[in-house]
Amino acid sequence: MISMTRTGAAILGIALLGATASRVNAVELNPDGSGQVLIYPYYTVNADNSTLLSVVNTRDRSKIVRFRFKEGYNGMDVMLLDVALSPFDVSTASLFSLSADGSANLLTDDESCTIPDIKGAAAVGGIAQLPAPDGRSYVRFRNGEYQTDGGPKTIDRTREGSIEMMEMATIQPGSPIEQAITHVNGVPPNCAGLTSIVFANTADLRGPAGGLFGSVNIVNSQLGTLVGYNADSVDGFFLLDSPLLTSSASSTLPSLADARTTTTTAVAYTYAPTSVDGPSNAIVSTYSTVNAIDAVSAIFTSSGITNEYVIEATSASESEWVISFPTKKYYVNSTPPIAPFLERFAAPGRSCVKVGVQYFDREQLQVTVPIDFNGLPFVPTTQLCYQTSVLTFQNAADYIANHGVSAVLGSRLTSNLNPRANGFSSGWLRMDLDPTDVNAGVVEPHALRPSIDLDVFHGLPVTGFLATNYLNRNNGGPNVLSTYSTSGRHRASRNCSNATTGGNGFCS
Repeated sequence: MISMTRTGAAILGIALLGATASRVNAVELNPDGSGQVLIYPYYTVNADNSTLLSVVNTRDRSKIVRFRFKEGYNGMDVMLLDVALSPFDVSTASLFSLSADGSANLLTDDESCTIPDIKGAAAVGGIAQLPAPDGRSYVRFRNGEYQTDGGPKTIDRTREGSIEMMEMATIQPGSPIEQAITHVNGVPPNCAGLTSIVFANTADLRGPAGGLFGSVNIVNSQLGTLVGYNADSVDGFFLLDSPLLTSSASSTLPSLADARTTTTTAVAYTYAPTSVDGPSNAIVSTYSTVNAIDAVSAIFTSSGITNEYVIEATSASESEWVISFPTKKYYVNSTPPIAPFLERFAAPGRSCVKVGVQYFDREQLQVTVPIDFNGLPFVPTTQLCYQTSVLTFQNAADYIANHGVSAVLGSRLTSNLNPRANGFSSGWLRMDLDPTDVNAGVVEPHALRPSIDLDVFHGLPVTGFLATNYLNRNNGGPNVLSTYSTSGRHRASRNCSNATTGGNGFCS
């Protein structure tokens, strides 16, 4: 991370975040898959898994980007890292652990410059480089930020969570900064001196321009499986001349709460039905900079999500849903908590929301489950209690015997659903994130704060994916290995109302 004095933070923050216009004029999920901000819903180093991470710069301009690794209980930072990307560059890293209860660690063989230079000196910027068993250096995730938030204090809390990547700046072509980071025969010439070069040439920092995309692959070398997904791409996050940092000495800013589309507002561009049973249409909602996090939440808010599951005995398959609330920490660490979340994060490390569940087999049979999550005492039923949760589909007895640990991702932040109890071995599931059906036994409406134009998005800001492992070894005959994985992103439904006329009409 770049560290600086209060004055230095102000100068660099303004230069990084406000020098040129974004290519769009509203915060949106870019349907083409590239943007200024990337949301990676999940990483894990549990159960012999490692996580491989990449970001790709598709533009002919150099960039500085910031990675923010967030633990899964409450989304608290466990590692911040700045990466300099030269034109058309790719940066990669891997997350791993050296023991069953140790920290997550980051290692990279990539040549792109990092700040601090994690492949350089033995200790830079307070981050110590340690030798891996094969001699390469790595950095350990840290537990300092969550020591006072009511959750577990131990280092194993860093073992699963989510990742944000935020573009901080584009670099003026031909500048000393670009010369330091642009690869020559595959290697940047001056990673070690980059921090001082940046401070000496802040006039060459321009605003973010987008064009970034990224992916994650969760690899289990013991099982021979790989679960991959693409990051969500948020565009239109920053705007020309928006001074997001003016007098802060903190090196942890900016964050998702700093969205700007004008100097005083953050406009969200999303889609929702504008009539009963009608098609989805574009919705433009304006938020003040005080509530700028709501603009980011609005583009992720869903009233429900759907996806498939496969838990067939013949293929020895297991499915899990990653359910990540990327902006939750900005709502549940206040007193009282802020809508759409209703419970403050507190000991022993939870902030729960109720959800409704309806699942189907592949032949139209269905079950509505108001209270059938097979939870352990520390995982309340019918609720999701973490910023990043994993819904598993185990037999109830297996889930209890496994102490709530998921079979595919090794997650410890779980709830469980047992379709096998109804004879369902494959099908699909609908999760209601705005449960208001008294007959279903689940009532807990969730709604984002109204925008300036009184748009209200119902549900919760969510992203995530399905992960399925098939472990039917030798099913194809002797010496044929039939172990493989698949994944698929959740599908969302949206509901937006507007009270301009005093009623509860649709947004338009």
